Amino acid sequence: MAEHWSFQQLLDAGWSEADLAWEAAAERSAEAVAANDHELAKAEAGKALRLARASFEPIDPRLGTSFANFGLCLALAGDDSGRDRLFADALEVWRRADPWIARMDAPRMARSSLFHMRMELRHRDTYRARWRERWLELTEEARERLKALDCNHSGPVSIGVDAFARWRRERPAMLNDTRKLMAAVCLLLAPAVANKVQGQAG
Repeated sequence: MAEHWSFQQLLDAGWSEADLAWEAAAERSAEAVAANDHELAKAEAGKALRLARASFEPIDPRLGTSFANFGLCLALAGDDSGRDRLFADALEVWRRADPWIARMDAPRMARSSLFHMRMELRHRDTYRARWRERWLELTEEARERLKALDCNHSGPVSIGVDAFARWRRERPAMLNDTRKLMAAVCLLLAPAVANKVQGQAG
């Protein structure tokens, strides 16, 4: 389902047009992989990588995902020359992402009563600590998937289908830091690692 956000909504959430544009390009790349359209997948993955390089920090997980996805899409289109370097760059970004994750804000949930809002404020540290655990689980999952990444390890079409379906299932409804991390993890075109549980986040 398409989303429409005003410039003011982006501003209020601390998001930029580049944040949304990257997300859209990564989505289109996953869709194209799922549809076996390797040229379109490569073009959209390249667009996402250019956006990430121009607009995101060197330790932003979305940059890591962009490197990996472009490497995979290049290989699917018949060009293996830069794949290993791109995969290595992807893993390096994810390995250095801890300071970026440490700055993340826990999502503020809409509540139906003043009581719930006060309870959330009172227990903000506990609430954030729980989210931090979830963020670190997601980060470790992405790192493990990148370590195992191999174009021949799993069917590329199934990877694209899985990535896009998971993103649509787990994508947070609000613009927040968790959504940025979730996009980097869910839209990563790398096979799932055995025995890793993929939980929900909002």
